[in-house]
Amino acid sequence: MKPDFPVIKADILIVGGGSAGAMAAIRAKEIHPHQEVVVLEKGDAKYSGCIARGMDALNIVAVPGVATPELYVESNSLACEGIMDEPVNYKMAERSYELMQKLVSWGVCFPVDEKGNYEILQVHPKGRFCVTMKEPELKVILARRMMDLGARVINRSMALELIKDDGRVCGALAANVRTGEVFGIQAKSVILTAGGTARFGLPNNGYLYGVYDFPGNTGDGYCLAYRAGAELSGFEYTLVYYIVKDINAPLLYITLTRGCHLVNAMDERRDKDHPSIRTMFLEHLEDRGPLRIKLSHLPEEKIREIESILFTTERPACERFYEGRGIDFRSGEIELWPTEVFLCGGHGLTGVRVNERAEASVQGLYAAGDTSLVARGHLSGAFVFGEVAAENATEYAASVPHRQLDPQAAAAFFDKRSRRMGQKNGTVTIEEFEYKVRRLINDYIRPPKNEYKLNRALWWMDRFRRELSEMVRVEDAHDLFKTYEVENIIECAVLSATASKERRESRWLPWHYRSDFPTRDDSQWLKHIVLTQGEPGGGVNVTYKDIVRMKKGD
Repeated sequence: MKPDFPVIKADILIVGGGSAGAMAAIRAKEIHPHQEVVVLEKGDAKYSGCIARGMDALNIVAVPGVATPELYVESNSLACEGIMDEPVNYKMAERSYELMQKLVSWGVCFPVDEKGNYEILQVHPKGRFCVTMKEPELKVILARRMMDLGARVINRSMALELIKDDGRVCGALAANVRTGEVFGIQAKSVILTAGGTARFGLPNNGYLYGVYDFPGNTGDGYCLAYRAGAELSGFEYTLVYYIVKDINAPLLYITLTRGCHLVNAMDERRDKDHPSIRTMFLEHLEDRGPLRIKLSHLPEEKIREIESILFTTERPACERFYEGRGIDFRSGEIELWPTEVFLCGGHGLTGVRVNERAEASVQGLYAAGDTSLVARGHLSGAFVFGEVAAENATEYAASVPHRQLDPQAAAAFFDKRSRRMGQKNGTVTIEEFEYKVRRLINDYIRPPKNEYKLNRALWWMDRFRRELSEMVRVEDAHDLFKTYEVENIIECAVLSATASKERRESRWLPWHYRSDFPTRDDSQWLKHIVLTQGEPGGGVNVTYKDIVRMKKGD
């Protein structure tokens, strides 16, 4: 029987209403106010994504007279240990200052001194690019502007499948995460901005949603692109951060730049070394952790400044957390531990491969933010490539007609959905199942890695795929929606284990440390490992791509 579902028409569909998605919607409406722009957001776009409230810095800005895009490319290539496409990162840095000034014009606060100079920190190997920001309402500003310009935001909705016609993406199937209602979107172009895979490994406290980034980020953008035939890369870059224990909240650079003392378990000072997440994590693995932040020696006004940033701009929930733990910054200390493992384009090198036009390898498909591979682009990369994607998706949308959503693809989707909704007698709850999936991701994919562990990861993920359709109980729309998320987590684990197994060296220590190949090998592995979907039942296709360099004269 032909499935019946409502269909929305759009010129541009944006999947994800976080930083990159909101900026893409804004830019699309700025350059073509009459085009239909639809944004699908899993949560509520007012407070969603990795900056649910505000931010204390714009990580990468080439401020004229202070730094240049060329220096940024050189610096970030060092941080990426050579695995970085230069034109993409140059484009981001080249547009970063203009983007920052646009934010200023919208009322976003970048503090200046009495001479009108911005505070610019050095957190990269070379050059000063990190401009401090003090804007607790950043996400609200973006969301309000996006909606005031006329973008149609559909909250509490998850994109489930991209639809193609004659080789190009022409829309998607989506569902309301609360009611389960399915609807389609006919779109001339699609921009994926659905974040990374924050909900990947299991936090040490066992809480499924206590992750570093937005817990709704379950690799949806990666998996949508993968199933549509797009190229992905960087899935061996398995991030583990070293931040506040049990809440996984930022604190290090907020406090280090304001004079905190950082000590290890032996009470040895480490703040003078200006440690990175990597060096702190390595020290922890060498049994000198946990490290702790101490602020008791600071003057009251400095402590209040830190509290203001943390409790209003960064994550207001932190205030309740510290109160619950009985921690007062004036007398106590803050313990740091490693986070769960996760995948992220902005903080790492994982994502949909894009060029400097934000184009993926499939016609009509674009990506930005943590979904895209703009190596270590952070918030600047999300904003700039949100704009870049919107500009080029708008141009493409103006050149093509709408296509009907393929009825066979829709029928296959509804058939699978019907079978899954029939699993009311399953013996395992979706929460129990997700817990086990993510616990074993921690066991076998979290660094350090080796061939045996990665093979076991692939074995377990193959088993989990079967069990998801055979054993998991699906009682309502909420359970159904969770099965789609866990399915994506499993897919990302397969991609990560496959790429990690392929890269037979150690690089970006400790995030891709192979105990069976403990050294870096530029002669063999200074290249991208690219993943694409194989034939049904054929697994993941693995190819190599050269690093893209800047052309002489650029």
